[in-house]
Formats: sequence, structure tokens, C-alpha cells
Amino acid sequence: MKTFTFRTASRVALLASATLLSGCSMFGGGKDSGTDGTAYVARDVESLYLAAKDRLDRGDMMFAAALFDEVERQHPYSPWARRAQLMSAFAYYARQEYNQSIQSANRFLSIHPGNRDAPYAYYLIAMCYYEQIGDVQRDQAITAQARRALNEVMRRYPRSEYASDARLKLDLVNDHLAGKEMEIGRFYERAGHWLAAQFRFRKVVDEYQTTSHTPEALYRLTETSLALGIPEEANRYAAVLGANFPGSEWYEKAYELIGKHGPEVGLGG
Repeated sequence: MKTFTFRTASRVALLASATLLSGCSMFGGGKDSGTDGTAYVARDVESLYLAAKDRLDRGDMMFAAALFDEVERQHPYSPWARRAQLMSAFAYYARQEYNQSIQSANRFLSIHPGNRDAPYAYYLIAMCYYEQIGDVQRDQAITAQARRALNEVMRRYPRSEYASDARLKLDLVNDHLAGKEMEIGRFYERAGHWLAAQFRFRKVVDEYQTTSHTPEALYRLTETSLALGIPEEANRYAAVLGANFPGSEWYEKAYELIGKHGPEVGLGG
């Protein structure tokens, strides 16, 4: 499901506004375009760009992307080529061809780093990674890339509309990454590898403390500390859990667990 929320239609209209010149020709059938519309011939940049824009408006993202790329190929030094790079990136994104979209957006940024549409390009790259986030049972390399890309948008353009949306999406990204750490930590704990498990649980508490996984991570740290024979550490984690999540089921479990190990491990107060 698409979650691209930066008002695509209005953005496309903005990028294309300078190209709406009356009387420009469009691609049609015959010797210029071929029966399937995929053969290109040299033509003026305005009509080529408008042909790509027309395909985009009709939802033909594959051909639109190819035509925008052709604008850049035939007229690399034209201002139209700059717009075409970004429009190509969007068309590839809409087709879920994320690698191509990222390549087009990065090419735009490498040539026009200070352009007013650079925030859009950075955000588009972040969205390409974000759309590929899988469940926590899978490798989270893409999720980590999405996190870096979203943070880059926020770092570079903190007051932009893109940064606002990036902050919202970062919550889901962090929750996925924390969930993966918890999954690995629980695996180590079941295997009796207490230190390896603690490393994963501490990472959740240290790096993803605002996610929904933090209460369980603190409970697991309590649990593994007791298994390692360091009750004072267990007591400390349980106390932090109680102070921050007093009504959670994980605090209740930690309270019971500490109680089973005798008064010397009491939560104190």
C-alpha cells in the first residue's frame, strides 16, 4: 500500500508548471514513436517533456519514466533535464521500482545539490526505503537504510513539510528495528546465552527507548540479570521499569520475579 503523503498531484503540477506551453506537439503513433510507443527520435525538449508529463497524468508510469529519462539523454544541459530527473524518480517510485527511483534522485542531487527541490529528492529516497520495510522476522537492512534516510531529511530540512512526515514515519521504523533486536535477544535467552541476550535488550533501551518494546526489554534485562547471578542489576532494571511503566504487564511480571528471589532482591522504594 502506498504511503507517499506529500500531496503528489500538487507536487507534480508544480514541477511541470513551467512546461505547459500551448501548441506543443505530443508523441503519437507512426514513425516517431512506433506501435508500442517505445521508439524515440530526436525532438525538441518541450514536446518531449510534455509527452512524458501526459503519460504520467494517464498513469502510464513505465513509459513516463522512460520519456523523462529521454529528456535528460537528449537535452542534458537544458533546465528541462533537471525537472525530468526528479519526475523520472517519482515515476519509478510509483511503479515500485525503488532502486531506479533512488538512482534518479541521487543523480539529481549530485548535479543540483542546492536546488529548491532537493528536500523532495531526499524525501523520495527515504520513501523508497520506507516502502520496502518488511516484518521483523526478515533482515532489517532496508529498515536501517530507511531510518538513516529519514533522519537525513530531518537533519537537512528540519522545518520542511518533509521533515514533519519523516518524524511520523520514523516511529514505525524504530519500532521495527527494536522488534528485530527483541526477537534476537529472546532467541539468545532461550538458548541460555545471557550476555548476548542482554546486549540486544540494552540496545532497545538505549537506542529505541520510545518504542513499544522498551517495557519488555527492561523485564528481559531483569530476567537475564537474575540468571547471571547479579540481583542488584536485576533490581535496578525492575526499578526503572516500575518508574516508567508502572501499569504495564511487564512490571507486574518483574515484581513477581523479583519477589521469588527473596527479600534481598526486593524492589525497594
